[in-house]
Amino acid sequence: MRIEVFNRQRYRSVDRAGVARLARAVLDRVGRSEAALAVTFIRDRAMRELNRTYRNIDAPTDVLSFAYNEGAEAGEPAADPEHLGDVVISTETAERYARKLGLDFAREIEHLVIHGALHLAGYDHETDAGEMNRLERRLRRELLAR
Repeated sequence: MRIEVFNRQRYRSVDRAGVARLARAVLDRVGRSEAALAVTFIRDRAMRELNRTYRNIDAPTDVLSFAYNEGAEAGEPAADPEHLGDVVISTETAERYARKLGLDFAREIEHLVIHGALHLAGYDHETDAGEMNRLERRLRRELLAR
């Protein structure tokens, strides 16, 4: 299935093809080779609105994941079981975090793509006793060697 990458901002250049390859590699590594997702890059203003609307937090954040079939009733078939959902990344917040963490912008984007893709694949670092965090660190080592 296809990984789509949309750039809805002009603040920073993003490597759309590289993002798509990385998201595909993450899904392949977690046994979701048949799955699709979308990654969209936006600015802080739009991210703040999404965060306020969906999380009741009136501030921008670096990444949000929106699972496509999250609201489906138990037992109902998913509308499109192969499309996992959308990862949305704010380039402005990602740049601030990259500076704070001593990373270059491209590396921070890679970290956020891995994190968002794992959420869409069903992992949740808030409830899984560290499983997602361990997997995320392993995938960073395996997929981002440079």
